[in-house]
Amino acid sequence: MIRRLRDTYRRLRLGTRLALGMGVLSLVVFAAVGAALSTYMRDYLERQLNDQMKLVQVTQSKDAEAHGTVERRPYYGWYTAVYDVSGDSAVLRRPSDVPKDVGQLTAVAESLARAGATEIFHTTRIKDEGAYRLRACEFEPGVVLVTAAPLEDIQDTMDQLVTVQVIGFTLALVGLVVFGRAVLRRGLRPLSDMAHTARGITSHDFTDSARLPVRADRGNGGPEVEELRTAFNTMLEHIDDSLAVRTEAEQRLRRFVADASHELRTPLMSVRGYADLFQYAAANEPEEREKHLARLRAEAARMGVLLDDLLLLARLDAAEVEAPLRLEEADLAELVRQAADAFRASRPDHPLSVTAGPGPVRLRLDALRIRQVLDNLLTNAAVHTPAGTEVAVEVSVASGAAVVRVTDSGPGIPAADQEHVFDRFFRIDKARTRDRGGSGLGLAVALSLVRAHGGSITLTSRPGATAFTMTIPLVRGS
Repeated sequence: MIRRLRDTYRRLRLGTRLALGMGVLSLVVFAAVGAALSTYMRDYLERQLNDQMKLVQVTQSKDAEAHGTVERRPYYGWYTAVYDVSGDSAVLRRPSDVPKDVGQLTAVAESLARAGATEIFHTTRIKDEGAYRLRACEFEPGVVLVTAAPLEDIQDTMDQLVTVQVIGFTLALVGLVVFGRAVLRRGLRPLSDMAHTARGITSHDFTDSARLPVRADRGNGGPEVEELRTAFNTMLEHIDDSLAVRTEAEQRLRRFVADASHELRTPLMSVRGYADLFQYAAANEPEEREKHLARLRAEAARMGVLLDDLLLLARLDAAEVEAPLRLEEADLAELVRQAADAFRASRPDHPLSVTAGPGPVRLRLDALRIRQVLDNLLTNAAVHTPAGTEVAVEVSVASGAAVVRVTDSGPGIPAADQEHVFDRFFRIDKARTRDRGGSGLGLAVALSLVRAHGGSITLTSRPGATAFTMTIPLVRGS
């Protein structure tokens, strides 16, 4: 039974449980207040009765002195008896206005004699009469006056007081629970709204969405509820940002896989075609074998370069404990001169100028990877500009960082494409032909390598002036 009640209580809503808890607490308070009030009222009424009995006995003592007994009855239901006390025994004087059972009155008279006191009060129940308050006093040596006053009026008053308390406290308790529950439900409504919001989140499809369409609205509530709402919305913002990052990563992964599949399919098809041609030439035209074999090797080499770039990007994206870099002290200006010499040898149709200070620009870097970045930037300037376009490289130091700027005077990059030039597999040539560039990974690899060194690459472009600026801090942060 207790377990069933406990389970039922646990299934109640929070507002109802709080209201019931307030009701129980109020019931305890009401009981304590009622008990204290009843006790105080009873003591007060009994003190009044005691004072009244004292005044009555003053008159009765004079009557007993004059006539030997009390001849007049003071109030209806009261009894008076005069006892002659000798030793521990008390003898009732007759006639006396006493009940049929005088044992309690006699016992009080004898108790006064034994105690040697001047007065004594006692509450008892007289047979066939009810509860009485007894007062015994010695008004002459050896003579004791005992007065008995009924407690029926006091008891009726106490019963009425208890009835009023029970009715009043019950109504107050019911009102407190009912109205308290209503107030609590209104105060807890923001929590219900948050629960509704949470249920809305669970029913939302996050497959292709990067945003949470729900938030906990503002409403009435105390500071605690407002703090909870703020924390709840902050949590939703965090989840929202995480979902956006996850969705963006998934979309990038899909694009990456699609583009990688496209890029790898082309050289694989070429390898298959040249392999078939090589097989045919080996059987029918031996003089063509070397040409087909050379093309087969070229396609395999191009596919190897593509796979190396993909592997390098994957390692850079993996945020490994140790980045795939071999850092050492190197002169960036010397690396720029070496890249310029290689560019002049392979691109004689593009005049190149190099501007560098007289001294070296030394910093910790991976010389092989930075040389790869420089080659990519110079090659990018050559393949996207017509023959005869001037290309310039400038090396400088500014604000604690080494700066390399590669500029060309070509037609520039369209404004709509500038923010995508560092995306993987992005080409300004939408037809994906290879006469105007490679796989579209060069600038993406360059940006990832520079970021691995703690630096950055920025682009500014307009017709007649395109500049890629590489910045690497002289002291690499830990």
